[in-house]
Amino acid sequence: MTVTINGEQVEVATGTTLISYLKEKELPMEGLIIEYNGTIIYQDDWEKIEFIEGDKIEILTFVGGG
Repeated sequence: MTVTINGEQVEVATGTTLISYLKEKELPMEGLIIEYNGTIIYQDDWEKIEFIEGDKIEILTFVGGG
């Protein structure tokens, strides 16, 4: 199935969850902000989100600096 992640269409398997996608891509769990179909999703809910056809996900990373 096709979902849009950070503006790019990506093919994912049926049943893919947000947390499994993040782990597959080896993204750090700390410092991420996830927008799922226009709504910010709290980290406690990442494992509850199962992708469906046409979903739009934005994955943002905070970077500290001075």
